[in-house]
Amino acid sequence: MKKAVDVSPEHPVLIDKFLEDAFEFDVDAVADGKDVLIGGVMQHIEEAGIHSGDSACVLPPYMISEKNLEEIKAYTIRLAKALRVVGLINVQYAMKDGVVYVLEVNPRASRTVPFVSKAVGLPLAKIAAKVMIGRTLEDLGVKDFDFRKVKHISVKEAVFPFSKFPRVPVFLGPEMRSTGEVMGISSAFGGAIAKAQMGAGNTLPTKGRVFVSVNDSDKNDITLNIVKDYAGLGFSFVATEGTAGFLRSHSIECDTVFKVNEGRPNVIDLIKNGQIQLIINTPLGEVSRYDEYAIGWAAIEHKVSFITTLSAAATAVKGIEGQKHHELDVKSLQEYQREIEA
Repeated sequence: MKKAVDVSPEHPVLIDKFLEDAFEFDVDAVADGKDVLIGGVMQHIEEAGIHSGDSACVLPPYMISEKNLEEIKAYTIRLAKALRVVGLINVQYAMKDGVVYVLEVNPRASRTVPFVSKAVGLPLAKIAAKVMIGRTLEDLGVKDFDFRKVKHISVKEAVFPFSKFPRVPVFLGPEMRSTGEVMGISSAFGGAIAKAQMGAGNTLPTKGRVFVSVNDSDKNDITLNIVKDYAGLGFSFVATEGTAGFLRSHSIECDTVFKVNEGRPNVIDLIKNGQIQLIINTPLGEVSRYDEYAIGWAAIEHKVSFITTLSAAATAVKGIEGQKHHELDVKSLQEYQREIEA
């Protein structure tokens, strides 16, 4: 610290702190210099730390208290007014233990504007363009719009180009890897998840065997509850030695399979032989990253659904339930939007 101050006395030393297990939210809004229209608050499915462009999003948010939601709306309005924004603004938030943190503020359009516009039935870019040439939100009749009156669930899912770039690592992090996105809409959360996965070319199985391999920090009650949810849907399990022992110690039946470099048959052999229908793999460290690379590419080659975060694994369960419970209702955007207006 002393050296840093000596080298650059006129500049501050910046200290970062990573929020473990924090929820992340995105807000798209339009300001006219006086009033602020909150187009929508999206909740990320992946935890904070995964690039926002790579994370699936749900609108309206599905795990937040009314108090925290009101805080996010109030912060967005204060930021837009303080920055004197006229037009679009995007704000990203994190929430941990009931405390809301501002991650970044972008006084511009964001990639989520088209998604939010379709989800809530409001052309945000068009409204922003009119505001920028002098119209007001009150003139346009949208000053009091409330996205919470939306009666359906919308899910944005990222699309990745891994099949076209064989040497690219398939795990997610702060560097954006997606090259597109799709949208799933349903009256139920599970149905929206299932539709989004279908659109992204990652259709979820409704039966079969799940391969589970989680790092030591993920060997907890969250993982157990997720695996039990899959078991309740009729899935069986196979896992690497450490994860298999963890599951068996909690009375979950599980077969053991070798890691990629440990012996045969290993998990890659099972994938190639069509003996695995879904993969949940949360690696940590260089050795496990090598395994994930091999497993990920086998999954892509053989079109097996591949999940690398517990949060995504938990929502995938809801998607499978949605398929089993026939929640894949088919409607046009106009039909969904007429329900908002009703």
